[in-house]
Amino acid sequence: MNSSVLTGPATGSAGPVRVSGGGQLSAFFLRNVRALLRQPAYLSISLVQAVVWLPLFGSLFRGIADIPGFGDDSYFDYLTPGVVMMSAFFSAGWAGMGFITDMERGVMDRILAAPASRWAIIGGCLAYQALMTTAQTVIILLLGWALGTDYGGGAVGLLVLVLVLVAIALGTVVAALSMALALLVRREESLVAATNFLALPLTFLSTAMMSRDLLPGWIRPIALANPLDWAVSAARESITADPNWALAGWRVAALAAAALTATALATRAFRAYQRSL
Repeated sequence: MNSSVLTGPATGSAGPVRVSGGGQLSAFFLRNVRALLRQPAYLSISLVQAVVWLPLFGSLFRGIADIPGFGDDSYFDYLTPGVVMMSAFFSAGWAGMGFITDMERGVMDRILAAPASRWAIIGGCLAYQALMTTAQTVIILLLGWALGTDYGGGAVGLLVLVLVLVAIALGTVVAALSMALALLVRREESLVAATNFLALPLTFLSTAMMSRDLLPGWIRPIALANPLDWAVSAARESITADPNWALAGWRVAALAAAALTATALATRAFRAYQRSL
């Protein structure tokens, strides 16, 4: 793993201090965690927002399960994986805001002046997003269980692990793209507009809330190319009594490939931003 010189000679040391790539990533991860802990209201709102959708949408649209051809007896069974992925998607969509705040306050200039790897900066932010996604996912699954969602896919521990991993993969895709966009547009208004423009349409162009068989014909092929739908379908498949792991597997593989591609794009955007200064 790469290492970099982060400081000059330390007190009592004969040479500069070298920090491994993993240490750099941990430093940027902890920086985000400390910033979050200094804003307990934001932390509470982030977690509460994630759990509002399930009882809200579940109660509002529960009659959909009675429509012939829907394919599921309980709308909460159907909706819970969708809400998990919607929460991961929306939360990750704002990941780029931290970069814009750093740019406006001059913090980004100091970060770029430090001999830290660009991938460690991106990786630290993605690791923080994974932590948030994990917390949201576990809370929503517990709430779904309290509302009567049937997790019939086998061992609960395996189910939680699969859902968390799928949610993290989706969150990585969206967060990396959000950070790349932030580095390119560099304005809060532009990032907010782009996030709002994409989030809701992609939600409704997926099976997060409606069965694929009941989607309009023109939406079905679009949903097949939607990463949010890949995550929702894989998560939903994992909690069925007889999961089709082959079907879920290609969607997880597609998400993993998209996550790697998005992370590479974010790293390139970081370098482009630095060259433009």
